[in-house]
Amino acid sequence: MTEAATVLVADDDAAIRTVVRQALVRAGYNVRTTDSVAGLWKLVEDGQGDVVITDVILPDANGLDAIPGLLDKRPGLPVIVMSAQNTLATAVRATEQGAFEYLPKPFDLDELTRAVASALAQSRAARVKIADPRAPDDNLPLIGRSAAMQDVYRTIARVVPTDLTVMILGESGTGKELVAQALHDLGPRRTGPFVPVNMAAIPRELIESELFGHERGAFTGAAARVSGRFEQAQGGTLFLDEIGDMPMDAQTRLLRVLQSGEFTTVGGSRAMRADVRIIAATHKDLRRLIDAGQFREDLFYRLNVVPIRLPPLRARADDIGELARHFLARAEAEGLPRKLLDPSAIERMRSHSWPGNVRELENLMRRLAALAREETITAAAVENVLSESGRLPAEADAGDGRGMAASVEAHLSRYFMTFGDDLPPDGLYDRVLAELERPLLTLSLLATNGNQIRAAKLLGINRNTLRKKLNDLRIDAATLRGAR
Repeated sequence: MTEAATVLVADDDAAIRTVVRQALVRAGYNVRTTDSVAGLWKLVEDGQGDVVITDVILPDANGLDAIPGLLDKRPGLPVIVMSAQNTLATAVRATEQGAFEYLPKPFDLDELTRAVASALAQSRAARVKIADPRAPDDNLPLIGRSAAMQDVYRTIARVVPTDLTVMILGESGTGKELVAQALHDLGPRRTGPFVPVNMAAIPRELIESELFGHERGAFTGAAARVSGRFEQAQGGTLFLDEIGDMPMDAQTRLLRVLQSGEFTTVGGSRAMRADVRIIAATHKDLRRLIDAGQFREDLFYRLNVVPIRLPPLRARADDIGELARHFLARAEAEGLPRKLLDPSAIERMRSHSWPGNVRELENLMRRLAALAREETITAAAVENVLSESGRLPAEADAGDGRGMAASVEAHLSRYFMTFGDDLPPDGLYDRVLAELERPLLTLSLLATNGNQIRAAKLLGINRNTLRKKLNDLRIDAATLRGAR
């Protein structure tokens, strides 16, 4: 930190002001104190302060009532409230007024300094454009301003200054490694290494050696000592991607390391401290794996300290235009022709279901940049690439007697073709079922004029099951009434 942050402290008790000042100065902050709301307001108006700490009861006004005005004057200014009124109502009101944190008196001074550090980290995260990913100097490719992504950004900002273990959940292609990288790059371990390891890509018999390293002679072919990923990530972040694919015996070893904070190499006897932050990710339902006896429940709770769930691209359609332009700009920087997007092209992409999520959109933009003849990409160009070989021939629906099966087979064949020599993202089974479910439920509701009881009976499922599926797929049955 080139210049110490300044903390403004407002409390009418001189003894508390002195103790708080001393603790914050020891932590490396500049401190300005006042005994009134008027004094605090003047400091803020003068442009001073990176964080505010205020008591609730001050001689001239209520500190909680002052928060909205302070935030109007200085948007994004973190306000930490301290109060001897240790009631739930006070805590709730502090949150409602926009306070970053609420600390009931008496509080631990270390807790106060941690709250200040967390508040400053959130402000820093905002300044490096987690909240403004389109800025030209942003090296963190977290693109999007949709409500779904704002929830993700808020969680990231909260957890960035900590060393808490994070579990990133989401379908394949939603950008889980990008979030893990952002947590590392913005956090206190950013000067250390970021070491990603894909558990699904490591042969079962080599996982322990890959994670913890091995000594010379530990097994046949171990001609030299090799450091593992835990050792390589010392002082930094270890990203365990596809943690749901980790075999049970390796899960047991990982759990021991997380519990003890130490690990040994394969064939070694000297324990080494595991000075790493763990971030895990998976597209699988770990609770379902736990029920099936394929994932340890105690390991799940060790890893799932702070869950971050990434929305699928279909749930953040407002971000598609911004993401598409970002990928076209990246393609241009890599030597592909410069392309622009017609508004109709964005609308066509917004209507696509995106089973491959952001990864599929990036793939599409690269192909359009390389193949589209015109500088401006139109809806027709998007449609041509999405369809690959064009529309299905009319006889595909019924000519061979297979009906829907032929259509689905042709659709999946085209989908596999879009990835060339690569395989589509994992989780294809669930994505295909989800694609079939949406039109099935929508058309059933249309047929029953939006009546969920009749639609459930038509489908042969329980009404509560139907309601859950509608909620999961974000289908509003009310909008389908009278739509026939």
